[in-house]
Amino acid sequence: MVKPVATINVVPNLPDPLKRLQELAYNLRWAWDHETLALFRRLDPDLWETTGRNPVWMLGLISQERLEFVAEDTAFLAHLNRVLAEFDDYMTSTDTWFRQRYGHEDRPTIAYFSMEFGLTECLQNYSGGLGVLSGDHLKSASDLDIPLVGVGLLYQEGYFQQYLNADGYQQENYPINDYANLPVTLQRGDDGHPIQISVSIAGHPLYAQIWKVQVGRIPLYLLDTNIPENEKLEDRNLTDRLYGGDRRTRIRQEILMGIGGIRALEALGLRPAVCHMNEGHSAFLALERIRQLMTERHLSFSQAKEITTASNIFTTHTPVPAGLERFDFDLIDEHFSDLYPKLGLTREEFLNLGRERLGHDELFSMAVLALKLSSAANGVAKLHGIVSRNMWQWVYPHVPEPEIPIESITNGIHVQTWISREMGTLLDRYLDPSWRQGEDNPEVWENIDSIPDTELWRSHERRRERLVAFTRQRLSRQLIGRGASRSEIEAAAEVLDPDALTIGFARRFATYKRATLLFRDIERLKAIVNNPDRPVQFIFAGKAHPHDTAGKELIRDIVRFSRMPDFRHSIVFIENYDMNVARYLVQGVDVWLNNPRRPKEASGTSGMKVIYNGGLNCSILDGWWAEAYNPLVGWSIGNGEEYPEHEAEQQDDIESRALYNLLEQDIVPLFYERGRDNVPHEWLDRVKNSMRTLSPVFNTRRMVRQYTEKYYMPGYERSQRITDVDLRNGRDYAAWRSNLEAEWSGVEVLKVDVGEHQIAVGSEVEVRAEVKLGKLTPDDVRVELYYGQLGTDGTIEAGALAQEMQLQGANDDTGTYIYTGCFTDHTTGGRGLSVRVLPDHEFLPNPFQLGLITWA
Repeated sequence: MVKPVATINVVPNLPDPLKRLQELAYNLRWAWDHETLALFRRLDPDLWETTGRNPVWMLGLISQERLEFVAEDTAFLAHLNRVLAEFDDYMTSTDTWFRQRYGHEDRPTIAYFSMEFGLTECLQNYSGGLGVLSGDHLKSASDLDIPLVGVGLLYQEGYFQQYLNADGYQQENYPINDYANLPVTLQRGDDGHPIQISVSIAGHPLYAQIWKVQVGRIPLYLLDTNIPENEKLEDRNLTDRLYGGDRRTRIRQEILMGIGGIRALEALGLRPAVCHMNEGHSAFLALERIRQLMTERHLSFSQAKEITTASNIFTTHTPVPAGLERFDFDLIDEHFSDLYPKLGLTREEFLNLGRERLGHDELFSMAVLALKLSSAANGVAKLHGIVSRNMWQWVYPHVPEPEIPIESITNGIHVQTWISREMGTLLDRYLDPSWRQGEDNPEVWENIDSIPDTELWRSHERRRERLVAFTRQRLSRQLIGRGASRSEIEAAAEVLDPDALTIGFARRFATYKRATLLFRDIERLKAIVNNPDRPVQFIFAGKAHPHDTAGKELIRDIVRFSRMPDFRHSIVFIENYDMNVARYLVQGVDVWLNNPRRPKEASGTSGMKVIYNGGLNCSILDGWWAEAYNPLVGWSIGNGEEYPEHEAEQQDDIESRALYNLLEQDIVPLFYERGRDNVPHEWLDRVKNSMRTLSPVFNTRRMVRQYTEKYYMPGYERSQRITDVDLRNGRDYAAWRSNLEAEWSGVEVLKVDVGEHQIAVGSEVEVRAEVKLGKLTPDDVRVELYYGQLGTDGTIEAGALAQEMQLQGANDDTGTYIYTGCFTDHTTGGRGLSVRVLPDHEFLPNPFQLGLITWA
């Protein structure tokens, strides 16, 4: 091999009228704007598909003759000018939600960190749902004009490409991403050289350069270690694969993303006012923010910790302990021993930041670190919030489970990315035109009933036909790739029926998602699928993690079933599930099937995408569907039952029978019950109910608005107050925290007087409490009356009410304080009450965050 002495980048030679095509290509707004997509497709339809819908690569491959021709094509230029006008208006508009809500002047930088970003299929920087959610988050932040920047890693190989061998067993392929032909831009300094940062990795520096992906108004910065400055091959290869390598590779990737991500923003002249950790992978950023502030402002660890924690936010996507990101202490020692003294911490103090006890094993949990160093934490669905509060109760041992400081913001999808052009055009005709910019407004969906059933049905039928054609094409390619016979390849052109009820199942093939639940009673499934008058067909897709043997076996089982004579034409597995496959599926299926073991699905967003495309959901009541479902919008498998692990086999039997019953007795008959116009009007009533009820809720516009109103801006405002000019507020708050923790053991509720122990309904009960505060004062605490219904075990049940009690004075003889409070109950029965003392401070985001609570 010959090493170059210099490198150059060859760019397309675009005629003057087409110069701005390159600008459009490098801004991923094209990924969700149908007109821009149509423009690039019009430029060269074959090349558009050949390049994987990658306009940057396409512009590099297109012939000069074709460019010269379209540069003189008045129709193409008119289309280009129309797209550019809309693009310029989008990018420069000041009439945006954020500016209307928060004004034009103060625009804090909000940094959103995620291990993966799924923005478009040609940029393979994602593995599945977490990445697609992150991508949709950025897109809606752009639409709303949130002053947000994304931070992550740029992977040379990304996640694997899936193909199946002759036995149907998943194989992995890792093609190299060519950054020169992707919509990414290397960030350079004023001297023209790439901007680089470094982090310490086990005693030596690791260097990374920074690439930018422009997502509408939002910049996404991705770190890349494959540069000559890294002498070790393992360092250069660190950003090769998403979720690849061993635990040492993983911790180093997370150090690079968290600590390196903050340093990259600093190198770009950006100091984030708020940091949002999407999952615990980036939690090390909190340590870097603390170190940064300690160094610059000569603060102690505790002072810097309190100040930076005020503006950190943590979103967890994990509903089971086994899914948490944890590291052995030896890996922590290997990578952070040099940081312990810089933070002024002993080894034990550092480990306590993320320590998690599991039996006799001790591990460092990234989620624990994120919880302890964030002012707000949330799950990604209402049910997931409940599951998370239960899972993390040990961190807040004396706090009632409903009050554990982990809330929920339900995930959503970016509608313009996932809605088909046909459906979008139909909605343009019948809904308020603002639906594209205000899909979270319930009023814009009220007119859904004005869409004639025949038009809605024809639009959806066209998408189903396209899905069937796409599936046949992909299946033929799969068969050719694995060396199938000519007769098998020819038969692929006849699989599926464009008029049959089509059900989709596509997701990560983890065992808890139970991809093969449908196949527990093969004879019953055969009868459903092969009904000559009411046929049903299923399309499967999804990847198993390369190390998940059980998940790979599920894929092989489905492929084996699909090859049986009775299923050969009605069950298909599509290889290499990505955003393009997902788009065809969610836009074309009639029903989206989801059957995880409740409550192991944190949210799940794939089913949300069918709402906007005229499809319906059939799912276990888990994740988002637990809060979305009602009988008028889709179907539930079971009624939300939860089974212990040892009853998994029984659970699968029960829920598979429930699924068969739904198909036989409800879904299939409803789909095939047609009017004289051959349109299923009752089916479409349910579709319209689903669109009217669910569309305003399950989108990322609503979701990102909630993050902004609930976390981003309150975090920013709290941070502004705590970081006044000389940091006096921050120092005082840190001192208060330190004193509070030192003196809390002196807090005691000495006596509670209730008076009458039997009262009439509607009577007011006064409660008097005598509270000892030790060296603390009433200004440091909040005293509350806590009361609710008694459970059979004699404890106060969940759902109890808390009411602040009022300070009435001090008992000078005992050095205690007297508090009183009242409550009234309007129903009969046993009631329990208690009195509790909680910390109280204007900068404390939540009184339960510290885990300090004293009960009577």
